[in-house]
Amino acid sequence: KYEKKNTHFVLIVSVCALLLVALICFCGYFLCKKLRTNDGRGLTVDVGTGASVVMFHGDLPYSSEDIIDKLEALTEEEIIGLGPFGTTYKLRMDDGNIFAIKMKKGLDRYFSRELEILGSLKHRYMVNLRGYCNSPTLKFLMFDLLSGGSLDEVLHERSEQLDWNTRLIIVMGAAKALAYLHHDCWPRIIHGDIKSSNILLDGNFEARLSDFGLAKFLEDEESDITTFVAGTFGYLDPDYMQSGRATEKSDVYSFGVLVLEVVSGKRPTDASFTDKGVNIAGWLKFLATENKQRDMVDPHCRLVKMESLDALLSVATQCVSSNPDYADNRTNY
Repeated sequence: KYEKKNTHFVLIVSVCALLLVALICFCGYFLCKKLRTNDGRGLTVDVGTGASVVMFHGDLPYSSEDIIDKLEALTEEEIIGLGPFGTTYKLRMDDGNIFAIKMKKGLDRYFSRELEILGSLKHRYMVNLRGYCNSPTLKFLMFDLLSGGSLDEVLHERSEQLDWNTRLIIVMGAAKALAYLHHDCWPRIIHGDIKSSNILLDGNFEARLSDFGLAKFLEDEESDITTFVAGTFGYLDPDYMQSGRATEKSDVYSFGVLVLEVVSGKRPTDASFTDKGVNIAGWLKFLATENKQRDMVDPHCRLVKMESLDALLSVATQCVSSNPDYADNRTNY
């Protein structure tokens, strides 16, 4: 009897030990999976059921499964942009084509608005929307990847690559994109967030306007008054901040700030002038009182042509001016 009871005891202990080992392995599996997801080697993409990718061009031979499979294999090393409305990743397909995938977050209305606006645009100086996914658990926009990166990155990290003619090309591209939104498409469109990080560059440093998360259609002469001011500090029109009414003039003010940023190589909130209580527009005004506007030029910028520099500074001055005679006519510039 003693041997029989001992055998039962050993059997029960063995079974319990096996169950404990199985439980430890089970928990360890999910813990490791979670750690792999969070340590930068893997990116969890919850595609849910019925997620499909809508492609705008028939020249891309990818199925929804092809693209989603690649998404599931993304890592944090593929992140090329971070913003309030999403994270952008570099997505490389098996045939060598590379795209930018903007994974959306936040309210659905921002995604829907950006999709609606980008889906209605086709312009040389706009980012090219290739496709999108709009499922309950997965929302993203798919663009051609531009090899030059963002203007913000190049201007503030590799400014020696931008000689004067290259900077002019970038400014002209941004201006043509803005002119198209304000004058040549219908309904007219306010971008709402003109800034250097939203100007992308191709391999020839030609500009492409991107990120329409704050954009909106203007179907009549008056825009709605908003209850909050949205945009990026340093680029915001003081009139917009005071009134809450976004208009084309708000974009033009931001464009003027962008021009000064390109000319000077300084961010709109650079400490060299914010310590003196002014922004980049105030810095220009201060230099103008001493007729030293040309002192704004980035010392890394080569082959500056004074005639075009003066013309560009004149345009920027009128874009950012608080003078009513200029401000009321901003949309003409």
